[in-house]
Amino acid sequence: TARSSTMAAGRVYDIVVFGASGFTGQFVVEEVARAAAATAAGEGQLCSGRLRWAVAGRNREKLRAVLDRAAGQLGKAALGDEVGVLLCDVDDAGSLAAMAKQTRVVLSCVGPYRFFGEPVVKACVENGASFIDICGEPQFLEGMYLKYNEKAAEKGVYVIGSCGFDSIPADMGVLYTRDKLKGTLTAVESFLSVKSGPEGLGVHDGTWKSAVYGIADEASLKKLRKQIGYAAIPVVGAKLKKRGFMFYSPEFKEYCLRFMGADGSVVKRTQHYLHTELQQTPVQYGAYVTVGGLGSVIKLMFLGMLFLLLVKFNFGRKLLTKYPEFFSAGRFSKKGPTQKQMDETSFTMTFFGEGYSEGQDPQNAKPNVKICTEVKGPEPGYVATPIAMVQAALSLLEDSASLPKQGGVYSPGAAFSKTKLIDRLNKRGIEFSVISKPEV
Repeated sequence: TARSSTMAAGRVYDIVVFGASGFTGQFVVEEVARAAAATAAGEGQLCSGRLRWAVAGRNREKLRAVLDRAAGQLGKAALGDEVGVLLCDVDDAGSLAAMAKQTRVVLSCVGPYRFFGEPVVKACVENGASFIDICGEPQFLEGMYLKYNEKAAEKGVYVIGSCGFDSIPADMGVLYTRDKLKGTLTAVESFLSVKSGPEGLGVHDGTWKSAVYGIADEASLKKLRKQIGYAAIPVVGAKLKKRGFMFYSPEFKEYCLRFMGADGSVVKRTQHYLHTELQQTPVQYGAYVTVGGLGSVIKLMFLGMLFLLLVKFNFGRKLLTKYPEFFSAGRFSKKGPTQKQMDETSFTMTFFGEGYSEGQDPQNAKPNVKICTEVKGPEPGYVATPIAMVQAALSLLEDSASLPKQGGVYSPGAAFSKTKLIDRLNKRGIEFSVISKPEV
């Protein structure tokens, strides 16, 4: 399109990875390097025929080390001089502006976003770069919508949050389920199962911190939503029953909990957008996670109660952030998971949808069609997340004709519902499939 080519003119890079030497950033760098190699081999549709990219952060040595590590992972001697190295700091607005002026898209890997996210969004919007993050913090995501949606629209740039494991599998999974159902999908429940190997599950402490501060500050999320003043989405079809906080699932033969992540909030924003802007039938959604047998439940309940007790107090939050391993029974740590833990971990998200066959009126009948779909992928935090983030960026760059007509702050489903993102993810090992399609 004419617009994106004028935007691209004078920009040295297609993608800059900000926070490249952070724990998650290093994996994102590796994934961008992989995408650049694929583009060079003629697999992408970038106008220049190659992906021009850079890493950005505070410390040149660390950034160089991350590029060397990525080259090693790809089996290359080095990534070569074509990859830029930009020095910038989240506390230095000038350096962020300089970064944003040089690229079409910034991939922001510096969290917790509630502390470090906004300066990057601001720099991008003011300097005409699009912005993608992997945030799972509803307060930040919705706050950015309130503050920057209109500005981003004026500038013609896209600010798309939660493009990692939170919440691309859930958000795109609901859309996939809707598109595969013959008829009208009106309600979906998703169940997340994470399987780990003998070494157990490992998560880096950045995610733990985001959770500590997010749960501590829940009251301000309610205030923020009042300020945004979302119009209520109509309930179409049978109302989805709210389940208890914990329940036993006969399908999985495991206990399940309500999923505490950003998925519910993100899917709701997507459905709101698709309903108000594109007049599509809104889908009701519930997000759950399987936790195993009674033993796991008791352990989790104990840890959960301790967490909720401590998170309310300043000293409690200090304890939680200082000793993540102790308070999470070894799951979260300051050094993050080992390569072996990551290799042995995978996730499956199962979607149970219901709706109405073509010609059935959802307003006065019982749902008469069901569908079950699944999104499967590798380890969520540091393998699936970088894949999702980088494919979102490529979708933004290459499928630009299928994006919403104007810029703005979008959830992934709102931004990418008409693009080839799901095909891209399928090719990279985050696989969407239909499990069963019972007939009417």
